Amino acid sequence: MASLKIICPNGHLGFAPLKTGSFHLGVAARPDFIAADSGSDDIGPVPLGHDTCASPKAWQEHDLEEMLLAARKIGVPMIIGSAGDTGTNSRVDMYVQIIRDLAAKHDLPPFRIGWFYSEVSHDYVRAKIRGGSAITGLDAREDLTEEELDATSRIVAMAGVHPFRKLLEEGCDVIIGGRSSDSAIFAAAALHKGYPEAQSYYLGKVLECASFCAEPYGAKETVLGEITAKHVEVTAMAPEQRCTVASVAGHAMYERSNPFHEYVAGGLLDMTHCHYDQVSEKTTRVTGMEFVPAPQFRVKLEGSGKVGERFVGMAGIRDPYTIANVDAVIDWARQQTVDRFGPDGWELHYSVFGRNGVMGDMEPLRDKPGHELCIVVQGVAPTREMAEEVTMTGTRQLFYARLPDVKGTAGGVSFVLDEVLAASPAYRWTLNHTMAVDDPLELFPTHTAMVGREGA
Repeated sequence: MASLKIICPNGHLGFAPLKTGSFHLGVAARPDFIAADSGSDDIGPVPLGHDTCASPKAWQEHDLEEMLLAARKIGVPMIIGSAGDTGTNSRVDMYVQIIRDLAAKHDLPPFRIGWFYSEVSHDYVRAKIRGGSAITGLDAREDLTEEELDATSRIVAMAGVHPFRKLLEEGCDVIIGGRSSDSAIFAAAALHKGYPEAQSYYLGKVLECASFCAEPYGAKETVLGEITAKHVEVTAMAPEQRCTVASVAGHAMYERSNPFHEYVAGGLLDMTHCHYDQVSEKTTRVTGMEFVPAPQFRVKLEGSGKVGERFVGMAGIRDPYTIANVDAVIDWARQQTVDRFGPDGWELHYSVFGRNGVMGDMEPLRDKPGHELCIVVQGVAPTREMAEEVTMTGTRQLFYARLPDVKGTAGGVSFVLDEVLAASPAYRWTLNHTMAVDDPLELFPTHTAMVGREGA
């Protein structure tokens, strides 16, 4: 085929519902595939470690239903990667069951569903370490140690194009993927149809966040990518949006330390020499991308480890003197917690919104706080009971802080709520590493089944 078209309706399926108007316009353009990424590590380590979703199930069902009905109506494959925010085995199973339920709900004719898993066992990783194959750290992390492995609750490997291509070759109409490289979800479809690696991976890069590559800004709108052997074109489907040279080139630089390099399992997409042309009001064409194969096949691993149970407290400050001495107030509250629980076995984290709550120590205006502040207190401890009391102490004692020039007894803070709030357990990232494998498919077991009126 001279060209291939893919639409992407949502840059993180389920994180907020897709916009149906632009999606239906995209479907009317008769794409060859409908695809979306459903995961991200932007949501932090809790969903992976706790094996839960960061997105409401109703929103995920909404997007899957729109995509499934459209794909079955026009007879094209539907591909989802990183199911349920994290791509863990339970999230893949959840999505497969949603597809089964939707097929039954709408009495759809039979179709083949394929899925693959991405979780990796501790024993597998431990054997690699003991066998001398280093699990190499990314972003200045040290190589993985067995001690850090033991502190890890759950591990997923990030799939490249390989399990998607295998399931497409087996004739799957719907594919639900475990944790996946964002661009691989789309590149796999193009590679399956014989398009070059460079163009295929660029197609994936530009589509993976949907309308983030368009302007004016509007999230969860559909974009259409078209690939040929020479170029990639991307078109905004929302009537008010355009894919411009600036918006497409800008998105190519999104979320990377080197704005020209996108690493995937098996190689590097090099965008250094990309050329961008505005070929119509809503469409930009891209040429000049290159793909550099990797000398060794390595797969990225993500791992999350539990720190403890967690509660959250909130306090507001309007008094100028207390604001000027907010660090002393926090120090007082922390010391009261030490006096109650000792110095170890718990954690308190204070975020001061209105001063540097978002950027922390990187905030350039830290010395110029606002006229009122909100302190968010996170208390972490081994049990829920202790975490609640630690957080209550670390929050309530803000009220009782003794400052040198304070004569009154009323305290310098107010409380948004009298109680502290139960939160999800606290987790931290333990793995952001790569691991060498001999077979690109060995970490990603695939499965297929028939679904529909006569399906399994």
